[in-house]
Amino acid sequence: MFSAQQAVGATTYPGRGIIMGKSADGERAVMAYFIMGRSVNSRNRVFVEQPGGIRTEAFDPSKMVDPSLIIYSPVRTIDNKVIVTNGDQTDTVYDFVGEGRTFEAALMERTFEPDAPNFTPRVSAMATFADGDFSLDMAILRAGDPEGGCCHRVFWKYERVAAGKGYFLHTYLKDGNPIPSFTGDPETVALDDGSAFQIAEALWKGLNADNRVSLWVCTRDLNTGRTDTAIINANA
Repeated sequence: MFSAQQAVGATTYPGRGIIMGKSADGERAVMAYFIMGRSVNSRNRVFVEQPGGIRTEAFDPSKMVDPSLIIYSPVRTIDNKVIVTNGDQTDTVYDFVGEGRTFEAALMERTFEPDAPNFTPRVSAMATFADGDFSLDMAILRAGDPEGGCCHRVFWKYERVAAGKGYFLHTYLKDGNPIPSFTGDPETVALDDGSAFQIAEALWKGLNADNRVSLWVCTRDLNTGRTDTAIINANA
């Protein structure tokens, strides 16, 4: 099992990625989300905190070309749930959960991104906290053929997460043209103890320096609910 730092650096371009797991001491949930970019438009972003989560913003508004797929809220919190996704499906899941509906039902309404020929997958996760622990839902929506003629929706449910273990789901297998979509189950990665900043610092070092843009890490004490958050932006 690779460390989380090794896993995010296993390819030069994993795209956008989610890590959800538990610290080695079993005391805290660990949640992380990162974005990478190769175009000027994609790289012209920063993560900014907002109530209950984060949003992406243009670092230099004058350079913003098309905000449709790059400006969104990757993280939102509702009740005892933390939603993390790589697009505006965060809002879809948030709205459905607020109506008493499910993570799966929300994502059945969505599909992969319309950015042919890559057809970037939508990756999503939701941690539900209760009784000093948490359960985890994850999903990927990806094109079922090279033409984007159908969508494959794959869901995973983890009732418990073992101490020191995390699940890493990202959009791309590796660099390429077009970029191949992630396949298979979320990668199992090893998580250490440490503050949110220490975890973020290690992940940031693991990400390819030429392509990394922004990273968010949050830890949550499973007994007290106290959160610790760190954000690293290349444009800082």
